[in-house]
Amino acid sequence: DDAVAPAGTDPLTGVVSKDVHSGPARARVYLPPDASAAASPGKLPVVIYFHGGGFVVGSPARPSTHAYLNDLVARSGAVGVSVYYRLAPEHMLPAAYDDAWAAVRWAVTGGRDGDGDGDEADPWLLDHADLSRVFLSGCSAGANIAHNMAVRAAAPGALPEGVALRGLMAVHPYFTGKDPVGAEAAFGSDVRDFMDRTWRFVFPGSPGLDDPNVNPFVTDEARAAVARIPCGRVLVCVAEDDVLLKERGLWYARELKASGYAGEVELFESKGVGHAFHFDQLGSGEGLRLQERLVDFIKK
Repeated sequence: DDAVAPAGTDPLTGVVSKDVHSGPARARVYLPPDASAAASPGKLPVVIYFHGGGFVVGSPARPSTHAYLNDLVARSGAVGVSVYYRLAPEHMLPAAYDDAWAAVRWAVTGGRDGDGDGDEADPWLLDHADLSRVFLSGCSAGANIAHNMAVRAAAPGALPEGVALRGLMAVHPYFTGKDPVGAEAAFGSDVRDFMDRTWRFVFPGSPGLDDPNVNPFVTDEARAAVARIPCGRVLVCVAEDDVLLKERGLWYARELKASGYAGEVELFESKGVGHAFHFDQLGSGEGLRLQERLVDFIKK
């Protein structure tokens, strides 16, 4: 799908957006309609979003992703930062992780850390962003990225003083592992081989399915790193008919609770639908239920 949705004013929601390229950081930034006319008397939460697509396709400018962000920003009243990152096979992992971290740093410094030597803030972030209320979010591969950014954020000095990650929203997260969990035990070897080949394709330098980037509880060291993620709440969303990834989402929520993570872990399941269904059900049915759950999480 090569279609591109331009940034600008969304006629359905009134949300305004712009594309920003600052050093290695590239993002599409969104403001809710009430914030776009003038500086808000109160600052707004910030949702940093990573699109899905198996690390090989997708973009903030993809029409379905752009429509989703417009809707989420309008409903939540948050500033949205939808991240551009390089894709395989032209750019293998960890390129996407590095690009995502550059965008996180750009956002949480108010746009000052795009190329490492600039000190001019982005006006939208300066006027509207409450950097003590930052959320990381993504769907599928994007949820994997959001998780890994939360792990990076735990490093000493990773986040500027005054910045706080309030939550992580992992929607249909892309995780896997060499050993099956739950209903994965019924998978044939062809499914396991497919997951292994897919991961090795996007990350040739990876040790395989037991890489902590995709199997975050594989070792005691990896488990301890996840337990340190510096956000108070995690919302894991799964879809009932997501054959490949539902079990890993349930497993992620379960293992996170058992890891020593000090925050709250919440689980939400959409009924009778499959992986990433919500882009086709935006504003209705289970898609609306999911969006409302995410909005409640942001506003809580």
